[in-house]
Amino acid sequence: MDILVKAGQLLLSLSILVIFHEFGHFAFAKLFKTRVEKFYLFFNPWFSLFKTKWGETEYGIGWLPLGGYVKISGMIDESMDKEQMKQPPQPWEFRTKTTWQRLLIMLGGVLVNFILAFLIYTMILTVWGRQYLPAENLKFGVAVDSLGYELGLRNGDKILSLDGEKVVEFSRIVPDMILDETKTVQVERNGQVLDIKLDPKKTNQIVKLKSKPVDIRVPFIVGGFPDESPARDAGMEVNDKIVGINDSTVEFFNEFAALIKKYKGKEVSIKVLRDNGPKEINLRVTDDGMIGVANGYNIVDEFGIKTLEYSFFEAIPASFPMGYRLITDQLKQLKLIPQHADQLGGFIAIGGIFPATWDWERFWTLTAMLSIMLAVLNLLPIPALDGGHVMFLLYEMITSRKPSEKFMEYAQMVGIVLLLGLLLFVNGNDIFKLIFK
Repeated sequence: MDILVKAGQLLLSLSILVIFHEFGHFAFAKLFKTRVEKFYLFFNPWFSLFKTKWGETEYGIGWLPLGGYVKISGMIDESMDKEQMKQPPQPWEFRTKTTWQRLLIMLGGVLVNFILAFLIYTMILTVWGRQYLPAENLKFGVAVDSLGYELGLRNGDKILSLDGEKVVEFSRIVPDMILDETKTVQVERNGQVLDIKLDPKKTNQIVKLKSKPVDIRVPFIVGGFPDESPARDAGMEVNDKIVGINDSTVEFFNEFAALIKKYKGKEVSIKVLRDNGPKEINLRVTDDGMIGVANGYNIVDEFGIKTLEYSFFEAIPASFPMGYRLITDQLKQLKLIPQHADQLGGFIAIGGIFPATWDWERFWTLTAMLSIMLAVLNLLPIPALDGGHVMFLLYEMITSRKPSEKFMEYAQMVGIVLLLGLLLFVNGNDIFKLIFK
């Protein structure tokens, strides 16, 4: 059932984005009196699930959910309609329009995707506002894993700044370390301010290992139990505070989670505080290194998560920094591709970021992110993408020389092969990870 919910959200999100993207091309084509022969959601090789003719345009839904398209008269596109291009140019064709008109038609989809993302952010801020955890509110500092330890960070560090720039939101620490190639982290440790120099090779491993070197450090308060719980069966109760394993003191959840793994399948004595009094609970750790307890420490109340509320008119300007940050993040991620191509994912990976339960706030947040991602990727100067067409149009504008139709045909073919290869590669990565993870 979880898979169906994720798949449903992914399909709806992509459908919205594709329709708006193609509408951008359609709208500018119509503005400049250019004939649009087809407008399709998804591709329709051999047959369509639905189609209807309205005016000069055929509207339809294809069966292959890899995108969508508008077929514009007099343009060499993925349809590779060479016969039309052999006919004399007509005033309603793409090829007879001025260079700047053709440029706007090709940029229309990307432009609409950017606008759509900002509109979605405006809606999100108006309806739900925005919450974030101020980094300065982490009263217990941060929790670090083994990679975080290798980077030079320690449990309990309070991260003050990255390369001298103050850290405001906790959630931005790891992304900024990766995308901005942070060289120095300033921390407060045991009352002293220290500069920690990061090894770029270690920082680079965060992406490859999908590690979370820095997390929130919190006490371990029993919040509940799953159906099978050795801890509950042994007498542990909700609101117990776990403070030790055998002779070891563990005040925080991450320390407990790391230490309990060493006792897989063994009997242990768990020390807890109940009504401020100590108790010992003897139990057997599962073979997976678990005791069957959910941490119930309330981060929202204890750490003072900040909530910003907006009226509609306040949300409009507030949406721009959110969108701008996401655009810059996407651009910075492009430089990571050569080093981390094996981490690229396809539809399975994208579907995996959606929650297992339908959450409209999360859905629209991810849709805005994917809208910007789609816009950025479409601007890449690859033939068959909008960016490829824009590249050739800019060449024409600068040199006053138009690439030959034969050249454009070959370029389009090369672009299609590259995109199909990329599609196979990223989705192959997904399948490989499912089999060998």
